[in-house]
Amino acid sequence: QVQLVESGGGGGGLVQAGGSLSLSCAASGSIFSINDMGWYRQPPGKQRELVATVTSGGSTNYADSVKGRFTISRDNAKNTVYLQMNSLKPEDTAVYYCSAYVLRNSDYGVREYHYWGQGTQVTVSS
Repeated sequence: QVQLVESGGGGGGLVQAGGSLSLSCAASGSIFSINDMGWYRQPPGKQRELVATVTSGGSTNYADSVKGRFTISRDNAKNTVYLQMNSLKPEDTAVYYCSAYVLRNSDYGVREYHYWGQGTQVTVSS
């Protein structure tokens, strides 16, 4: 199986507006390789939404609401994706989830599976 373990939020994920916070997410388990990795968030009372994604080649995509403030990156050797969040706003308050499309062996050969992290709370106070 594959696990995505997030860190950087939770109890340490409380920050004042204008501040910065860094999240990381490490994938472990039976991994052949990883295609796209990304971060999504779910604000209170709202649906989960895209924050940013990064391909295995390093191409990135951002939600308009975070462009210029957040930076996504990854370390393929460590199967880890990062999210550097600067100039945080109260509206960035949400549970942040990492996402990974993982290639791994199955009974049918190498197949792609989508995994989610457990989620980590980020709270930005005004």
